[in-house]
Amino acid sequence: MATKIGRNDPCWCGSGRKYKTCHAAFDDKLAKLAAEHHRVPTRDLIKTPEQVEKIKESAKINVAVLDEIAKTVHEGMSLAAIDKLVYDMTTDMGGIPAPLNYEGYPYSVCTSVNDQVCHGFPLENRILKSGDIVNVDCSTILDGYFSDSSRMFMIGEVSEEKKRLVQVTKECVELGLKEVKPWGFLGDMGQAVHDHAYENGYTVVREIGGHGVGVEFHEEPWVGYHTKRGTDMVLAPGLMFTIEPMVNMGKVDIFVDEENDWEVYTADHQPSAQWEIQVLVTEDGYEVISW
Repeated sequence: MATKIGRNDPCWCGSGRKYKTCHAAFDDKLAKLAAEHHRVPTRDLIKTPEQVEKIKESAKINVAVLDEIAKTVHEGMSLAAIDKLVYDMTTDMGGIPAPLNYEGYPYSVCTSVNDQVCHGFPLENRILKSGDIVNVDCSTILDGYFSDSSRMFMIGEVSEEKKRLVQVTKECVELGLKEVKPWGFLGDMGQAVHDHAYENGYTVVREIGGHGVGVEFHEEPWVGYHTKRGTDMVLAPGLMFTIEPMVNMGKVDIFVDEENDWEVYTADHQPSAQWEIQVLVTEDGYEVISW
């Protein structure tokens, strides 16, 4: 736990209020939960009201970009055109595409088509065709604050099997979101996602999940979907993370492209779908920050 603060000292959150009237009870509750061997967030993971407002400004760009893609994506469009749209619109609005040059990633967005699970390259020679499903994963930096969300798009005449996969994956996110409750557990959300996917005959990727986000692109906690209720990190108000299950039509196994060490595929080449939202735990529930 962090260094102890005097009850009459300014609170660590930067509110300007005395600690005893601000986060003292909050810290006491976390200390009690930690003593009961629960995993609790550290102070640096709890977003202050000022940070939340700045993250929301970043999210305005992220949501606007995805809204524009929803209007313009079409059969015959190259993935490179999506990448250009993301870069141009993000920078025109004062932001920076977070994926660009992140750990060597060479593009402004991830576009994952059909059996690509995530991190798909938006290539010039990859043209969307009727029947494709594509995940467009956008992340934005504005004034040092991060937003992150993704959506699925169905191109032209999509099979009923793929439509169902996309719909059930969205339902997984919605059901997981309902489990985001202050002083609950991350595992409550994870199990809700897992159960709905498997009840519908699908699998959920184990190796890749969601993450904390806001002050950094990727923060703690890592967010998995093979967890159990009552386990994993305590959902303390102020915690912010993504819900982004990758749901496979076939088996759970995946592999990474050996040539670029980025693009992830299903091992059986069955389709995969993903929706991603960025969520803040609040005193009375949750707030979706980016979608």
